[in-house]
This record gives sequence, C-alpha cells and structure tokens, in this order.
Amino acid sequence: MREVISNTSCLILLGKIERLFLLRDLYGTVYITETVAEEFNEPLPEFVKIRKVSDRVSGLVLEQELDKGEATTIALGLETENPLLILDDFRARIMATRLGISLTGTIGVLAKAKKEGLIEELNPLLVRLKSSGMWISETVIHSILRDVSESF
Repeated sequence: MREVISNTSCLILLGKIERLFLLRDLYGTVYITETVAEEFNEPLPEFVKIRKVSDRVSGLVLEQELDKGEATTIALGLETENPLLILDDFRARIMATRLGISLTGTIGVLAKAKKEGLIEELNPLLVRLKSSGMWISETVIHSILRDVSESF
C-alpha cells in the first residue's frame, strides 16, 4: 500500500469539521514530519505516525520559500518510495508536481471518502470547510460535486 504523508492543513481542517477519522478509514496509517506535529499542536490520533526527515533534503526544499511544514512534507515525500502527499498550499502543490510526487488535498480526501461511501454528502462538508477558513472557489466546488455525482 502506498504511504500517505500529510501536511498540517489537512489535519487541522478535517479536525475542525470532525472528519479526521476519514484519513484512517481511507489510508490506514498517515505519516507526518516532526514539524507538522509541532504545527498541529494537538494530540495525534493513533493512526498518525511521525517520521523523521533528512535535514539535508529538508534544507534543499526549504530554499524554495515554502512554509517549514510543507517543505518537510515534500522532503519526506522525496525520501519515500511512491508516496501520496496531502497538500493544500498552491506553491507546495506546484513544487510536489514538478518533483513528480503524487498528491491530493483536503478536498480530494473528502471526494475520495464520498466515492468510497464513507460519507453520504460532500457539499455540507465543503460549506463547513469554507466557514472554517479554507478558501474554495465556486468553480472548484461545482467541479468536485459534479465529479462525485452530487448536485450543488
């Protein structure tokens, strides 16, 4: 099974809408870096494991002017065979894509949960994400809802 590595934003956002358990249900174990654990600053669920990342690789990624959590997440992805990163930040997503690392985001996690029957409706969760502070364009909302065969 592919190893899933999450940045802080997904943990925080899914926690805010009380759906953090979806990471466990979808992926089993989710890995984070020490930096992400510090940024999250909450007790970690049992399925979230901390993995150390090489300072050398982390430093190279940090040179790209990313947040330290995002940089260490990408660095851990570079050190992991066939990872799936969960990143929401636009610049971090661009960098991961350029490095050939597969990725999804918090919305992608929720869409996968809908497709796998773990949640009944996606739209109310997207509304809650928006009210929790996540910026989501109406275009993205419509596209995701169409993708999971749900109306707006």
